[in-house]
This record gives sequence, structure tokens and C-alpha cells, in this order.
Amino acid sequence: MSEIPDNLYYTKEHEWIRNDGDHVTIGITDHAQNALTDIVYIELPESGMTLEDMGEFAIVESVKSASPIFAPLAGEIVEVNDALEDAPELMNESPYGEGWIVKMKLDDMSALSTLMDAAGYAAEIAE
Repeated sequence: MSEIPDNLYYTKEHEWIRNDGDHVTIGITDHAQNALTDIVYIELPESGMTLEDMGEFAIVESVKSASPIFAPLAGEIVEVNDALEDAPELMNESPYGEGWIVKMKLDDMSALSTLMDAAGYAAEIAE
């Protein structure tokens, strides 16, 4: 059973989004990191990069596969978790903590309401 914190938003592509006031933090869900198995590399984006809804911004590689990571909403990347370059396994060990990927300033913070809540995500992954 995957951990699905109540205070986050979720996408069908298995990203989580935390509202931090003037920006959001984005990472992959516990369910996603379990499916990927051991994460060995992440291709990180550059800070300042502007993304459209569902714009690909990173690639996570595991011993099993490579998976794109998408921006759930349009905005600008304001911070990148550079710790993942040397320790990509943080996404396995702490997907909702130290394993976050980017922080973004969204074009429209109210668009968060279009994303799934914890119950919706749990139903999506049938847990």
C-alpha cells in the first residue's frame, strides 16, 4: 500500500504537488517510485525554465526503465533539487521529503483545484 499524504495534489502521471504559498513543490509519488524500483539517475531541468501544462521537465532512470516527469501545470521552475544529481535514490527513500524534484511558480495557483486530492489519487491507482 502506497503512502498518499492528504495535504498534497496528484496527477494521473504520478506526480505530487504541494502548495507552498507563492510556489509549489513537485515530486513523484510513493506509488511511482515503487513501480520504478531503484532510481539510479535523474536528468534535472534548469532553474528559470518555463513550462506549459504537462510539459516534460525531467527524466528519471531506474534499473528497470526511464520515465519522463511532467509539469502538472504551467509555470516557471524557480528551484531544482540539485542533491538528486549525487543521490537520486532520495526519490526512493523520501519521495515526499528530500526526494522532491523542483519548485515552480505557477502561472495560475487556482489551477491546483483541477488536480486530484489524496482520495482521488488512491482511487486512480486502485489502493
